[in-house]
Amino acid sequence: MTQKAKVLLVDDHPLVREWLANLINQQSDLQVCGETDSAPKALQMVGVVNPDVAIVDISMEGGSGIELIKNIKASHPNVMVIVLSMHDEALYGERALRAGARGYIMKREATKKVLEAIRSVLGGKLYLSDKMAMLMAEKFVDGRPKPAGSVIEKLSDRELEVFQLLGRGYSTRQIADELHVGFKTVQTFCARIKEKLHFVNATELLREAVRWHDSQQNK
Repeated sequence: MTQKAKVLLVDDHPLVREWLANLINQQSDLQVCGETDSAPKALQMVGVVNPDVAIVDISMEGGSGIELIKNIKASHPNVMVIVLSMHDEALYGERALRAGARGYIMKREATKKVLEAIRSVLGGKLYLSDKMAMLMAEKFVDGRPKPAGSVIEKLSDRELEVFQLLGRGYSTRQIADELHVGFKTVQTFCARIKEKLHFVNATELLREAVRWHDSQQNK
């Protein structure tokens, strides 16, 4: 009997993990070897359960999915990472790939897409939607710039993370605790965001962060 490929689930929504676990464990070639709701726990579990694939959300308690991908690839380069997220692939897809992910799926996609993605990355391929593949081809093959869907694309991964947390109502101190960085480091990120996005002051930064966060939730 062929050994089943092991999949680790990382998502802070219990219902999502339950849905994924039921789906994957029904397959003859796949099995869930563990699940967790936070980035720090996930990094620990990778070393213990030795998954072939980790399915990771972008936003979760205790850290960023993007940073988790980078950490997994640094410490366990053989683990294939797939992002399964509600966040727009046009903004986060390329960031996830640069971090080391092998696939990106929107949570609104059909169930079969998840299984296709897992089997695709296990076969050594990338897994992207047709839309994302076209954007990547335009940027890297044809040399044409990616259509600027948002000025937010100017932000680094960490700056985007801080901007997102501001939009969720986190204070500077709470962001520092969430990202495990110093208070002054967060202030520096905020200053860079204001400069890049041409915000006049902290009030405008906060207002626009909340507005952007709400727009993402309504997509």
